[in-house]
Parts: sequence; C-alpha cells; structure tokens
Amino acid sequence: MRILVVEDDGVLLDVLSKFLSDLGHIVTCISDLSEAEYILSIQIFDVILLDLNLPINKELPSIMGSGLDILKLLRKNNNLTPVLVLTARDRTEERIYGLNAGADDYIGKPVDLLEVEARLRAILRRSQKTSEIQQIGKLRLDRKQKKIFINEIELQLPAREFEVLFELMTPPGKTVSKRDLVLKLSTSEDYLVDNAIESFISRIRKKIISSNVNIRTLRGLGYLLEERIHD
Repeated sequence: MRILVVEDDGVLLDVLSKFLSDLGHIVTCISDLSEAEYILSIQIFDVILLDLNLPINKELPSIMGSGLDILKLLRKNNNLTPVLVLTARDRTEERIYGLNAGADDYIGKPVDLLEVEARLRAILRRSQKTSEIQQIGKLRLDRKQKKIFINEIELQLPAREFEVLFELMTPPGKTVSKRDLVLKLSTSEDYLVDNAIESFISRIRKKIISSNVNIRTLRGLGYLLEERIHD
C-alpha cells in the first residue's frame, strides 16, 4: 500500500514509518498541516493515517486549521481515499467529528501497531469492493474478472504489462511510482530494473492509443493515467 501518515508526534511518526515500511508498504510521513495540504495536491495514496491535532508550518501558509479540515477538503474535492483517523482514547467528540467529516474508521492512542496495519488494510478493502469496474475514457477494467477492455473489446496484454496497467487503473487518477511498480512486479529470481518498467509503459502506451487515454510521466513522482482532451 502507498500510505500517507500525517502525525506531529515525531517519536510516533518514526515508529509508524519503520513498522509499516518493514511490512513492505510505501510510506510518506508528514508532520504538519501545510505539508499535508501540499502533498495531497500533487500525489494520490491508497490510504491515509491522519491525526486531527496538527501544527501549522509558518513557512508554508495554509488555510487549514486542523486535520479535520484536511479531511473535509478531501471529501469536498471528491477524493475518496480511505482515511483512518488517530484520536485520543478519551476524546469521543473527536471520533464523532472525524466520522461525520468522512473518515472511514478511527483508532485511539496509544496505538497498537498491528491493529493500525490491519485497520488500514480493512478500509482499503472496503473501498475497493465498492467499485469492481474502473473506467477512464474508453478503457475499462473489470477487477473481478481481471480483464481490461477498449470499446468492449478485451485488450490482450502479457502478464507484466497487464499488472502495470492494473495498478494505474486502481483507481485511475492516482500516481504510481516507478519504485512501487518495480517492487510489485519483481520476483526473488527476477528483480526488475527501471528500464524494464519504462519499456512496459512504452509498449502499453502504443496498445491503448485508441482508448483516448494516455500514460503521463510525472518527473520524480511516477506515472499517471489520464484521459486525453481533444481540442
């Protein structure tokens, strides 16, 4: 999973980052509202672990007053990324505010690390089950059948090209890093290099040209599937 952790307690942030990274997740750590607002404007994550009580970075002005404002902004912009809210165990009102603002679940501090990871996986599964069909332009993914179609005609792809396109379409509009693709497609016997991913992307671009969809390269971030807009 690509996980964004937004937490101002440096010790807890380090512990969460190491624990989740050791489990194989791609973890981005943010400690204040301004940075959180910025990173969410340029990158998409699978799940977000969000503390509601966060400081503002004076060097990066923000209209956000709390983690709750970040959550409200996400939902206002139709960003449905699953959010697990961190709350103090004796702050019932925090849990209520978070859930009413669009949080998918909450967990109280002090946290149990195994429970955090389990809850992140659970809210991600729930969000994915809500949409077995993903579509952008004329390109459609049937997650249940594990098939991709262009104009109702099945797109035949080698296994690894299929996996790359599957990642880019779950859901469309998220940025997928080259490192993440390398980790997902490599095996113990066959570890891929960056050039292999670039070759897969190049071949896929040619095969989906009739779908009105393009794979855009975001330098330093990864790849983004987007619908082409004609003049």
